[in-house]
Formats: sequence, structure tokens, C-alpha cells
Amino acid sequence: MEEAVLAGARRIDYVAAVRGRADQRVQRILDACRERKIPVRFIDREQLERMAGRNTVHQGIAAVIAEAEYLELEELLQQKRGERHFLLVLDGVEDPHNLGALLRTADATGCDGVVIPERRAVGVNATVAKASAGASEYVAVAKVVNVNRAIEEMKERGVWIVGLDERGTQTYDEAELTGDVAIVLGAEGAGLHEQVRKRCDFLVRIPMQGRVSSLNVSVAGGIIMSEVARQRRATMPKASARQEKVKRGLGS
Repeated sequence: MEEAVLAGARRIDYVAAVRGRADQRVQRILDACRERKIPVRFIDREQLERMAGRNTVHQGIAAVIAEAEYLELEELLQQKRGERHFLLVLDGVEDPHNLGALLRTADATGCDGVVIPERRAVGVNATVAKASAGASEYVAVAKVVNVNRAIEEMKERGVWIVGLDERGTQTYDEAELTGDVAIVLGAEGAGLHEQVRKRCDFLVRIPMQGRVSSLNVSVAGGIIMSEVARQRRATMPKASARQEKVKRGLGS
């Protein structure tokens, strides 16, 4: 929650804090709320536990998050953080912690946005916002009725569809990912649905060298999104690369 407040999260309705709680971390969050004009309400601990849930670790303070605002797919396709599309399509991710982690990595790697289905998948809720460490405020999310139809629309816009699947004929770092691409990740345990898999232009896999046969979807997504970012940096003209470093405060 602290990261979301410090980032000036737009969807925080207000922050609730237990009366009399005054440790340094809580005070830092309260000071940040005042600076960012986020309303603060002081309540009893019992009230906060009812709000957060008795099994939730809240440390005496919690943020009340408004419902997420989703884009239409067409709106998402009109946004680009770089010269080419870089999208993430989630084919039924249900764990909010996985979605939060994926949004955090999407923000870090320059992804334009994430596409999620309306049904049988988690949306951007308070748990997702917390797991994303504030990234849910910055990464555009489009919610679609049908992932297969969304993929076809992206193809019509010249976006290559790259599915991450253990049946892939090439490894993720062998694939050309510098063009307009959408990375498609399947649901936890189940992987890509058959119709989604068939609509991918090609499949890539992450080679496993240990005894565990698969990775958590957020870890796998982090690996391939980082590869997209790496390949794009490698093809960036030297002058542009220097400008990017200066813009990010990394020196010359």
C-alpha cells in the first residue's frame, strides 16, 4: 500500500488508519496522503479488521481502492510506449497475486498494456493493486469478452502473437521479439486454451534445466517480458540509447 500512496495512486478513495497508531512507517504514509490530498479516516482497530478481513495483515492502516477503469481493446491498441506495440495477453489468470506481479513487471519492461478476459479470470482488485506495488495505476488494462477475438483484432493491426507454451519449437530467447508483439500467457496449471494456442503465430518455451517441470505464470511472464525489453534495447540506436539513459537518470 505504501508504494501506491507514494506513487499518487488515482484509485485510492481514502486511507483508513487505527487511532493512536504512530510508528514511523504509518506516519510516513499519512504524511504522503496529506501531500497528495488523499483523504485519511481514523477508525477503531475492530473496524479496520472488518474492512481488511481478519486474516489480512494490515499493520494498522489500509487503503480503500476504487474499482478499476478498464480500456476497450481499440483504446489499448492506440497506445504505445515505444515505436512498436508490446502487449501482454492473459488467457485466464485467476490468482490476484500473479496478476499483480505481472502488472509490476509489465510496467518495468515498458509493456503498453495487458489484455484480460471478462470471465474466469481475476480483475484488478485491491489484492492485485497491493501485489503490483502501485504498478496497477500505470499499466493500461483492457478487459475483453473473448480472448480469441481479441487476438484476431490484434493480428489485423499487424501485431504478432507469441504464445508461451512448453510445446514451443524454439526457446524464448531465440525468437525475434523486436517487432509489434503480444505475449500470451495461459492460466495457472492449465496453460493456454487450445483455441488460443492455435491462433498464436508461433509458440516459444522456457527451457527447464532443473527437476521442476514448469514455472509460476508470473515468473514465466517476467522472464519473457524481460527478453522483449532486452531485445529492444539491443536494437536501439546508440544516440537513442544514451538519451534513454539520461531520461532515466542513469548518466551518460
